Amino acid sequence: MPTHSDQRLRPVDLADAAIDDDFWTPRIETVRETTVDFVYDRLVESGRIENFRVAAGEVDGEFQGRFYNDSDVYKWLEGACYFLETGDDPELRERVDELVELIAAAQEDDGYLNTYFQLVEPDKKWTNLGVLHELYCAGHLFEAAIAHHEATGEETLLTVATDFADHVDRRFGPDGHDGVPGHEEIELALVRLYRVTDEERYLDLAEYFVERRGAEDSRLKYEAFHPDEIAGDPYDHVVVDGEYDGRYFQDHAPLRDQETVEGHAVRAMYLYTGAADVALERGDEDLVDALEGLWENMTERRMYVTGGIGSSHEGERFTEDYDLPTDTSYAETCAALGSVLWNQRLLQLTRDARYGDLQSRTLYNALLAGLSLDGTRFFYANPHEMGPDGHPLHGVDPNRFANERQGWFQTACCPTNVPRLIASLATHVYASDGSSVYVNHHVGSEATVDVADTSVAIDQDTSFPWDAETRLTVTPERPATFELALRVPEWCEDVSVTVAGEPVDASPGEYLQVEREWTAGDEVVFEAAFPVRFLTSHPSVRSTAGAVAVQRGPIVYCLEEQDSPRPLHQVRLDRDRGVSVEHDPDLLDGVTALDLDARVPDMTSWDDGRLYREDSEADATATTVRAIPYYGWANRDAGAMRLWIDAESR
Repeated sequence: MPTHSDQRLRPVDLADAAIDDDFWTPRIETVRETTVDFVYDRLVESGRIENFRVAAGEVDGEFQGRFYNDSDVYKWLEGACYFLETGDDPELRERVDELVELIAAAQEDDGYLNTYFQLVEPDKKWTNLGVLHELYCAGHLFEAAIAHHEATGEETLLTVATDFADHVDRRFGPDGHDGVPGHEEIELALVRLYRVTDEERYLDLAEYFVERRGAEDSRLKYEAFHPDEIAGDPYDHVVVDGEYDGRYFQDHAPLRDQETVEGHAVRAMYLYTGAADVALERGDEDLVDALEGLWENMTERRMYVTGGIGSSHEGERFTEDYDLPTDTSYAETCAALGSVLWNQRLLQLTRDARYGDLQSRTLYNALLAGLSLDGTRFFYANPHEMGPDGHPLHGVDPNRFANERQGWFQTACCPTNVPRLIASLATHVYASDGSSVYVNHHVGSEATVDVADTSVAIDQDTSFPWDAETRLTVTPERPATFELALRVPEWCEDVSVTVAGEPVDASPGEYLQVEREWTAGDEVVFEAAFPVRFLTSHPSVRSTAGAVAVQRGPIVYCLEEQDSPRPLHQVRLDRDRGVSVEHDPDLLDGVTALDLDARVPDMTSWDDGRLYREDSEADATATTVRAIPYYGWANRDAGAMRLWIDAESR
């Protein structure tokens, strides 16, 4: 089947874009200067890198940690290479070179590479596709290899990746055995590898993994009922009352027939991203329709207001429509990252601004909440409410369910995932198809784009996310006619745009598309209002009944106990919703805070000692409570937090 035309919308390469933004640049620098080294040290301390030395025969020893630990090394390496591509760092380059050499030394002659199986169960490779993450780890290796090749121009790790991909293709390709990954990710990685190498077999294999999911004769189902034949431990989550329930693996039906987002949220996001990549390359509109239907189910019934997804810690999964508890919300940081990737692909496929809107919501809230401001602490799960006594699931896992971020986890996917996304953020800002330039996000930056047979420089200066003012300066090498499309976020009001001094119409929730002859120095000036919005949830969401969430621009706000005159459960937002907006440069590295009019009980009226009394409005007194961006909570003292705030009815 022929590939899609060259008019596909593609992200601008990292080498051709650079972020210079008041909000994002300090965070990128923190990750570069602190988080990268911090995470590497944890990889060393936990034995993850040592596993490769043992597999390479450099030292004696046993495998350490969990069977998917290789993936954390690859994710760190990918993020480090993005930083090498955007700036010189001799010490980081030396560390990367040493790690690449070590990974290459650990690879077997037939291309296979997975330190768990090489050191623990060498005779049972490819027998437990559902649980043991062989294909998942391979996918992250492929992505690291591509990043390394693009950053350095070298092919050492890319050769490791293609040798392993060829091994996988021999095992699962046209003449191989049946099977799909229990933890998806290799699908999107194979498409990326195809784009770099032009090897069609890799795209074919990605398509095979997508299309075989949910097959009647599922290999994952077979493994679930034949535990004696597989490596590692038996399956969890998928055998219920003696019946196979493939929803955990998104294996309950062919992807094209799935109508609801199901199962493990991170796996689902990687599957949908890989499927979108396949659809983009194959021009498969039916597959796009299926993915858009799943997106609508997720966003309309199974997603938190922050963009977080996966409501249950049991199975780290989606559950059912409107089941969105606040105090036990799982909303894994890695799931937020996966959602950002999926929405990027949907935007490429459809050019629909709603996918950029959700990317922004997720980036500024669900993803950023997972990383501390100093870059050394992480949330794995992200609650949307924290009581004064801590997390209600603290006894289940004190590390994962805490009222403050942790320095590391036995399963360290989140600490290694966040840096690679932040390091490559520039690839999400701009996209082009050769005749159009899309500005997907209001992020201060510079980019060079080849469009309309000329090179065009774009300089973006913005006050987002605190205020809605953006100025784009467009400088083609020569006058050229092309379309420039600027996303107008759906949370804007009173939008005003001029192009080269002339006003143009623009609507929130859409792209402003301007086709004209552009000359050097032409400016697009965007201005709008960010109203404070008080959001209510669908009546079927039990945990948020009688409460509101507060949003301004893309930022969702919360209350922390240190900013409230009373315990948070006593605060009721005033029915008139009075609010003042103040930017505080000293709070949480500089944030725009909201001072909300509220009412709290008049405690003197309870001095008579009664436990119950008739409700009376006079028993409340007016006060003000400060709301901060949700991403910033738990960066001061650990304590109570509420995102959904009880409110008086209007």
